[in-house]
Amino acid sequence: MSLLLRRTRPLLVAPLVAMPLLLAPVAAHAAPATPAEMGLYTRIGAVNVCISRAAGIDFEKSVGIAGETIAQLILGQHKGEIQQVGTKALTIEELRRGAINSAVLGAAEICPKEVPADVMKKVQDAIKQQGAAKPAPK
Repeated sequence: MSLLLRRTRPLLVAPLVAMPLLLAPVAAHAAPATPAEMGLYTRIGAVNVCISRAAGIDFEKSVGIAGETIAQLILGQHKGEIQQVGTKALTIEELRRGAINSAVLGAAEICPKEVPADVMKKVQDAIKQQGAAKPAPK
């Protein structure tokens, strides 16, 4: 065996030994996602939309990927449970719908120029409607 092969063999084998450790699943949090964690996940998704839109990627595709990222994060880290929703774990479809909405709302706040005008109008209308539904402070 050549001297070079003997010296480099450990370097070639090391990734094979370490790979199972790197691919092992991470233990999920037992606790539901807190409002602070949900805010962070929403912001991450929104920033992803902004970055991908600035790179020329279609809005629907950008939002879909950001929403899937948020949904998978909540499913993996919190077993689909969100404090604000209650004690029932949400399905992946329920998580996706909410996560896509969160990504759109976040992008509208962070990078409104990257959100199509028709979507921006729907967001603004929804915010106005939500504000009108709240009772006036006493």
